[in-house]
Amino acid sequence: MRVSVIQMNPGADKQQNIGQASRLMEAAIAADRPDIVSLPEVWTCLGGSREGKFAQAETLPPVGSNEPGGAAYEFLRGVARSQRIHVHGGSMAETGGERLFNTTVVFGPEGQELARYRKIHLFDITAPDGTGFKESATYAGGDEVVTYEADGVKVGCAICYDLRFPEMFLALRRAGAELIFLPSNFAMQTGKDHWDVLIRARAIESQCWIAAPATWGKYSADGAGDIRWAYGHSMLCDPWGHIIAKVSDGTGWATARIDPGITERVRRDMPVLEHRRLA
Repeated sequence: MRVSVIQMNPGADKQQNIGQASRLMEAAIAADRPDIVSLPEVWTCLGGSREGKFAQAETLPPVGSNEPGGAAYEFLRGVARSQRIHVHGGSMAETGGERLFNTTVVFGPEGQELARYRKIHLFDITAPDGTGFKESATYAGGDEVVTYEADGVKVGCAICYDLRFPEMFLALRRAGAELIFLPSNFAMQTGKDHWDVLIRARAIESQCWIAAPATWGKYSADGAGDIRWAYGHSMLCDPWGHIIAKVSDGTGWATARIDPGITERVRRDMPVLEHRRLA
């Protein structure tokens, strides 16, 4: 299986973001012919006002209904169907009442929805420079660990801040995951110190491949003067913790081949799941 992770610099305008995603996905698919391609976290609407986020959020159709969805939902489904590939849709804002959900939607080559995951862990922290982040002011958390199958590979779903909770990655491994997607919008302040380290650690602990498409660059957190920077450095990591492909600064993509033989060898030679005594 060939996997591509897309690195975007989205803003608060969904239609512009769809255009950027379309150009990058088209280029990655033409150049590398991946079997599955993924976008970053909140690629449909990054930053802007709370009202703007709600206005551009999408009401998703019932799971399994094959009913039409919003513009971003139909864009992802259209790429999957037209290119005959799997599309792991990063995450988008899903309507959910008084607060939104930060939601991943996955499509198969026929355009069918394969999985839907709502981000469990919400980013309510203060960064080293004093910048505050409070995702729970806008979003509600999910409560379900989600996996799906793509071309015979069991895939797990996580989003950004989930990375800091190893028990979630253990739960995905126990659910059969071999590959875990981690679409992210990682802050510059934490990313420069923790991004690579945590991804490698989760890969080593879970003995899974990690595919982490990320946002990069400057954006307005409030649609006005609160300017923030996303770290980028989208990457793919193997079950031994080696970074096997990575995007530098700027927009772009990285592609790598997922080799089940490597997964099998790592798990056979170091059977940590069988050796666990706690948790």
